[in-house]
Amino acid sequence: MQVWPLRFRDLDDRRTILADDSGAYFLADSGFVKRYARDLLTPSDKEFLRDKGHAFEGEGDLAHTGFLTRWSRRHHVGDGTAYVILIPTLRCDLKCSYCQVSRAPLAAQGFDWDEETLQKVLGFLDGLPVEEIQIEFQGGEPFLRLDLLQAVAAFARRRFRSVRFVVCSNLQSLNEDILAFLESGDVLISTSLDGPHQVHTRNRTADSALTEAFLGNLERVIGLIGPGRISALPTIDMKDPPEPEELIAAYEGFGFASLYLRPVNYQGFARKSHPTARTSATWNAYYRDFIEALIARNARTGRVMEEFYLAHCLRRILAPGMESHTDLRNPNIPTGKNAVIDFDGQIYPSDEARMLARVRQVDLAIGNVVDGLDQEKLALLAPGHINNFDPDCIHCPYQPFCGTDPIDDLSRSGRIDVPSRESWFCQRHLAIFDLAMELLYSADPEVEFTLSRWLGLESLPQSLRPVAP
Repeated sequence: MQVWPLRFRDLDDRRTILADDSGAYFLADSGFVKRYARDLLTPSDKEFLRDKGHAFEGEGDLAHTGFLTRWSRRHHVGDGTAYVILIPTLRCDLKCSYCQVSRAPLAAQGFDWDEETLQKVLGFLDGLPVEEIQIEFQGGEPFLRLDLLQAVAAFARRRFRSVRFVVCSNLQSLNEDILAFLESGDVLISTSLDGPHQVHTRNRTADSALTEAFLGNLERVIGLIGPGRISALPTIDMKDPPEPEELIAAYEGFGFASLYLRPVNYQGFARKSHPTARTSATWNAYYRDFIEALIARNARTGRVMEEFYLAHCLRRILAPGMESHTDLRNPNIPTGKNAVIDFDGQIYPSDEARMLARVRQVDLAIGNVVDGLDQEKLALLAPGHINNFDPDCIHCPYQPFCGTDPIDDLSRSGRIDVPSRESWFCQRHLAIFDLAMELLYSADPEVEFTLSRWLGLESLPQSLRPVAP
């Protein structure tokens, strides 16, 4: 019998998580780890490894083929769907302190698509070799150019078999035309709700009246399209984070069943206003405390609020193909099917890459809508977007579930060869995957109540929690 190589990581001084290259994992005690490391596995150890798919008798047998199938599914990125972010304008009607984009003043000139750029963008979309697409409108405030959103939507509905639009809006201003645009079932909203009134005011508007207008507009939009088509995200300033209970209550008050907790991103204007966001050393502790409070509240109230990113990481662990979040795709090779088109027609591999160009740190544009994609740049960027050969990742049991973000490394550290274990991306995801595994193996009924509902199960089956003998 041959055992596939296993990576391991201690959850605490008694328990260790082990996983193979295909993402099959299990929990073990120190005795098993020592036996495995010293090649002293017992017959029951070997039987467990064979039964759980970590070993095979010979090439081509069922166990061997099963492993290769799982491995290939982990690395397959579907090629039938495109995800494109469009920036029709940089202008915005707010001046949020943590804004991660490089906005332009409301009255500024030259920061919107002109007619020629619009037509080139439509031509770029038309040339994508897909029949399904998600188009996300960012800014600035996209609704300042509703006419451009309408033009793109009308074209995409004709061109693609399946299309979905997400408008990232501060919802500060609404009119009847915007509401009519939102009535289409293929349009979703992404907005920011930073918590209770005073927290949202401090972070975003600095004006209580503006916050009142936003909250009223949010309620109006929810009444029109329902909370299920609205994604709301709190951005947490770690200099003064909101209490978890208050933040959760603010979301429950609008009928939301999910939130996506995120710290201030060290991009755009946030660099000047929030320089400590470069490391956010206290984020992991706050995140864990928030999840514990969320789980306790869910059990206490019987309502189930989801923290989107942890729920997504759990699904990523449990099922190959859960790749909707690009940070965790592996490989995540930049292509035109996953691109950002800026207000000036420049094309970037990600929104963070666009920001690095805007702050003049480095130009990572991979082309433009006039000349098309720059294949040389795409080839240069490709190696950094796969974690299989990273000297730190190859020893990590979470590698099959995780991704890589060299652009974030470049933004925070000014280099792309930061050892992974020292990067913000790695430290954040190690903490998240550790927490996910602890929760999966928890015997606490409150934990099981939340996780089973996040995963759409009646309860957590033992098959999700394999334990070595």
